[in-house]
Parts: sequence; C-alpha cells; structure tokens
Amino acid sequence: MRNLITAGAVVIVAITSGVAGQKNCANGPETFDNKNYYCSPVKSIHYSNVSNTGSYDRVTHMDVSSGTCMKEPHQRSGAMAPLNEELSMHFRGPLRLKKFAVYTPGSSKKRSVKPSIHHRRHDHQHFHEHNKEIREIQEREAKGEEVRITSDGKVQTWINQYDGLGGAAATSAPGAPAAASQVGSATPTTKAVPAAPSFNAGSGTWGRQAYYSAADGTADGLVFLNNKGSCPDNFDSYKAFGAPLSYASGDGSSSANSPQILKDVLLEDPNEIMIFSDKKCSDGDCGYVRPESVGYHGFGGAKKAFLMEFSMPLSGKNGLNLDMPSVWLLNTRIPQTQQYGSCSCWDSGCGEFDLFEVLDSGNTRCKSTIHMGDATKPTAGKSGGDSDYFQRPTSGTITAIVVFTGDNGSAHIKVLDDGHSFDTTLGANDIEEYCKIGDDKDTSVFQLG
Repeated sequence: MRNLITAGAVVIVAITSGVAGQKNCANGPETFDNKNYYCSPVKSIHYSNVSNTGSYDRVTHMDVSSGTCMKEPHQRSGAMAPLNEELSMHFRGPLRLKKFAVYTPGSSKKRSVKPSIHHRRHDHQHFHEHNKEIREIQEREAKGEEVRITSDGKVQTWINQYDGLGGAAATSAPGAPAAASQVGSATPTTKAVPAAPSFNAGSGTWGRQAYYSAADGTADGLVFLNNKGSCPDNFDSYKAFGAPLSYASGDGSSSANSPQILKDVLLEDPNEIMIFSDKKCSDGDCGYVRPESVGYHGFGGAKKAFLMEFSMPLSGKNGLNLDMPSVWLLNTRIPQTQQYGSCSCWDSGCGEFDLFEVLDSGNTRCKSTIHMGDATKPTAGKSGGDSDYFQRPTSGTITAIVVFTGDNGSAHIKVLDDGHSFDTTLGANDIEEYCKIGDDKDTSVFQLG
C-alpha cells in the first residue's frame, strides 16, 4: 500500500518466494489470479518472528525548492521492531468504517478510572459543544489574530487559521523543524518520544486509548487525517513531494481546516483516510515531520491492539486503486514525510503491515502482508505474506482485531463474531483468545524470516 505501482510487485515477490514454498496451501489447492497467489479463506492469520534488527534510514530534512531529501540511519530495537514504534491506521475506499478502537496493556501503577457510561456520553456531548464553541469563536475572529477562550477553567490561546472557507491553512506542524535556508543542509535530528497512554487499566487488563463510533458521531483519543494537503502560498512543495498530511473532511474526500469526525458515510474509492492519536507533536517528539503537515503521534508500543468494524462494498469501478479497498498500518514516519514517494523510510524497512488488502479491482479476497522495505536494499528487514486470505465483506460489516503481543514477536489478525463489543477494557483472557492458534482450516500461521 506504500506505493501505487511498486507495492504490488513487492507483494508478488514475497508471496512467490516465501508463502508458496513454505505453506504450500495446506487447506486446499493454490490458485493464481491476476499475478497473485491465493490458497483458502480463513478467519485468522498469525505471524511469528516479526521482530527485526539492524537499521533503517529515517528522513531528517526535506527541501521543497530543490526536492532534496536527506536521511540518516536509525536503529531498530526492541520486541516487534520496528512495528513497536508509533503506527497510523489507514483505510482506502470503497469502505465504510463503523467503529474503531485502540487498546494497550495497563500496568501495576495506580489505576486510572474511566467514567461511567452516563458520564462518557456526557463527555461526548461536551466534545461536540466544545468544538462548536471554538468554531463560532474562530468565525468571529479574523484569520491571523489571537483567539483566547476559557474552557473547563483553563485559558487557551492560539493564532486563528480558520478562514471560513473549509480549506486548511498552511501552517507548520508543532515541533516540526524549519526548512534549512541552505539547499541540502541537514536539519538537526530530534529523538522521537512515544506518547504516553491516557488510560491505565491496571495490571493484566488492556485499556481503550482511542475510540470512534460512526453511528454515535463520537471520536475520543484520535484524529482523522488524509493526504489532501492544505493550500500553501507556494506550490513548489507539492511539485517536489506531493500533498502533505492534512485534517480529513467529514466524508474523507477533501481536506479540512480543523479536526473533523468521520461521518457515517461510505469512503469512496480511491480516497484514503488515516487515524492517528489526538496527541499533537511538540518540540520534535515525533522526530522529523514535514513542515507543511499537521503533526500527530501515532500508536506506539510492542503490545497494542486495534479493533475495528467495517465493510468493503463493491463499487464496480475498474482501474488503478479502484474497487480495491484496503486496511493497513504504517510507521508514522512514512506519512509524516512522503507516503507515496522515495522521501520516507519505507524502502529501507521502517514497517508496513497490510491487514485486509484487495489487490485488483472487484476481487473479493483480502490478503495480508508485512513489508520491511525494498528487498534489494541491505537495510531491508523480514517481509512476507500469507497466501491464505480473508473474505471481503461486501454485503455487511465484519469486526476484526489486530494484536501485537510484544516479547514473543508475534502479530495476530482475527475476524470476530458479529456483535462484538468495543468495551473500555479487554481482559487477559480476551487477548489470549484473540491470539489462540487453532488447528482448524479457519486458521493460518506464517513465520517471517
């Protein structure tokens, strides 16, 4: 999913050299369809030996006038590396996202308590009222003037960038290094500091850090972005590196001037949206972020889980990225620099995890693949994908969970029973059940390396 053209070639190499030889379609005959191998439909895929060592090349500077991109080596370290770094969740249409949540394990430190369901509903209403209040104030103030409000007893100020036209203003991401005045000179690098979880569910329990419900119109702990860009005074940046990250509009089809909650609508193909946490980058704690982009932290840690409910209806369109919905995870360093292009850490192996990807127009099979860069580069890590597949949910929704287990270096994708809840906590038994490897034909196991 990183590259509109070459990603498919990478998938093919991974499948033909890894899966066909190692798995050999244990549950049925292998088929070859439109340059891709398929085995059998499954309900879960379990990856092992996911952790990588070595280094990848992270971006340290992007010069928009010359198109110069500067990088430096960055060490992969820890369990699940580099997928233990901050990740963003990406969706491409035709797709309808109904619910989404992120969970991380709690600790033995003092447990923070989530409000009751009554208070949570009140908080959601407060969220809308607070945003409405800010919008009304911004509409009253002139663009470029300081806005000052008092909310929950706290005084907040910012420079108004809202012009009332629905377009995003050209502003630098908080903490993003300024472009160097000398072409080709490197910006001093800063160390990325993962955002701390906002909810500690206690030892042995996983707490919900972010939540979205299309039906309720609620979004907590997350922000919706896309690659539609803002409206800069100088379009040289677009010529060099394409459009930067921007807030996504309510239907995901365009940019917005401020955070919007994704509406309960179909994301049309080939539009893409992505979900980051709601924690803004500050003082370089995200590492290098392209100056024109909005900057937010992703979801970090070797142990984390992503729960989602979605559908992928058929659109009947044909062509590149048409009727080819997808759900995937990226190291946030990729979209924060250049998602589609060479000025990112993708080709050197900073990590992409395709969860449900349709590889050609109208196909009803979703493949999964882990990409650790261009296999021809010495920095590339362990890549591979399973020839077993998930059935594309064309007529209704499915609920699926992705679990990173940490120390044992495994990742699990599982389609759950209908009606699965998105509670504020998940117990240790829940996580164990999601990661259980069955011995039936609905389960597939793939080892990287």
